[in-house]
Amino acid sequence: MRTVLYSSIVNTVRQMCIDAAYVLPDDVLARIKQAHSDETFPRARDILGQIIENANIAAEKKIPVCQDTGFALFFVKMGCGVRVDGGNLNDAVNEGTRKGYAEGYLRGSIVNDPVFDRKNTSGNTPALIHVDLVDGEQFEITILPKGGGCENMGGLAMLKPADGLPGIIKFVRETVAGAGGNPCPPTVVGVGIGGTADAACLLAKKALLRPVGVNHADNRYAKLENGLLEEINASGIGPQGLGGKHTALWVSVEYMPCHIASMPVAVSINCHAARRLTAVL
Repeated sequence: MRTVLYSSIVNTVRQMCIDAAYVLPDDVLARIKQAHSDETFPRARDILGQIIENANIAAEKKIPVCQDTGFALFFVKMGCGVRVDGGNLNDAVNEGTRKGYAEGYLRGSIVNDPVFDRKNTSGNTPALIHVDLVDGEQFEITILPKGGGCENMGGLAMLKPADGLPGIIKFVRETVAGAGGNPCPPTVVGVGIGGTADAACLLAKKALLRPVGVNHADNRYAKLENGLLEEINASGIGPQGLGGKHTALWVSVEYMPCHIASMPVAVSINCHAARRLTAVL
């Protein structure tokens, strides 16, 4: 049995919230730079250049890369041989989130009631925490700060099995095209296929955790990812929706088994500030 201190989780989460807000992942920034190099539309190339400059300034001056510092989503891989000493996991993550958003001068974007109250909770809590129990004694935590503009542009379709691959491609293409410039393209697109409605949505979020440029291990799904990226970029929506070759930076697909009568498909879109950070305790 391995013990992870409550205070260690708090301190780690606190720093993750700050670092993720200030610095884009290397793979994301590299793909933006590649898009800038490959872009042939002058206005789109200029926008991509501004995005790169913005990311460099944020990292250098230690300020948020975007004013929307997101809903704090956490994905935890926790070994069955791990226990938290001094409190529970949810409390630790929320305490760390409150401290990180306050000390990093990050915007609190969470309201306590979606319909009747809508009062800001301050501290950007509660965080949304997904835990996967795994074998062994590992403890890995990933933050995915999810901005409201891109989150609003996601979608879910309960397709029929007979819709097949063409139905999946059509839904993903139309979802991203319908979003236009709202999610601040060029985007990273996560697609979840299978399970139930809720499982497909979670799969789409988990797809966003995979590094940009890394295809699915299954060649069939890798081919689907590449095809979807081509379809989306052929739309001409371009950076910030003002035209160009690069509407999306990458498409990642995750799947799981589903019912014989179902084929759920979910899309989760990340803006060009596709922030994420992983820590291992």
